[in-house]
Amino acid sequence: MGKSFFFRRKKLRVAGAVFLKMIIDTHAHLNDKRLLPQVNDIVRDMEQDNLLAVINVGYDRKSSEISYSLSQEHKRIYAAVGIHPHDSRLKRQEDYDYFAAIASDPKVVAIGETGLDYYYDHSPRDVQKKVFAEHLELANGLKLPVVIHLRDAYKDMFDILKDNKHYLNNGAVLHCYSGSAEMLREYLKFDPIYFSYGGAITFANANKRDIVLSTPIDRLLLETDCPYMTPVPHRGKTNYPKYVNLVASKIQEWLPNTDIANVTTRNAKSLFGKLKV
Repeated sequence: MGKSFFFRRKKLRVAGAVFLKMIIDTHAHLNDKRLLPQVNDIVRDMEQDNLLAVINVGYDRKSSEISYSLSQEHKRIYAAVGIHPHDSRLKRQEDYDYFAAIASDPKVVAIGETGLDYYYDHSPRDVQKKVFAEHLELANGLKLPVVIHLRDAYKDMFDILKDNKHYLNNGAVLHCYSGSAEMLREYLKFDPIYFSYGGAITFANANKRDIVLSTPIDRLLLETDCPYMTPVPHRGKTNYPKYVNLVASKIQEWLPNTDIANVTTRNAKSLFGKLKV
């Protein structure tokens, strides 16, 4: 890999090369019990870990409250707030009221994560679809983009986005996208929509190269989904925001003539308009 893109930092704890330009982790869960006790250390080391900012994502009311609190305590942490499809059955109107109440804060950059998950089906599918549509309407009213979780529900997701296209004026991201390249091209009809990739693309058996290369370069984002989906060579261990460098390095291998750090940072700022980094 060319030296024009990378260098090794003496204090950096990430295995392998890193980018000269700082990177944004657009989807992390520092509100998870495994990472929350380490937040101060993670924030302290962000500069040397090549992190410009982290978008911390809520998945229910409590985690969204923690996400918002972290965004107030730390300059480089931003918040997304919402209800994961797993918890759709527990949704209350008071949750939406809370999200609306804090949405005007400059550190709250998105609604989500929300969406559909038919792999686990922790909530009934009809409830998932209803709550997802409600999040789309809420986000539109608040003039915020939507962070979308999608697993094994590609056709229903497409249909809901099609039926609610008028609510997508502020953009959306399919986080940790795991669908096909063909389905990706269908989702591109909902402009502006972005696709975020994490540690799974580094797995030997993942076969994600063609999907990533099918993603328009101006719709590409980076994430960790930490503490989950830890990239190689740390697979099986706790994931951290700093490992977004490993995701970026893998995509850089596939797109050697593209400045992945610069492109993905620009894309993140474009979608999450409140990012001031």
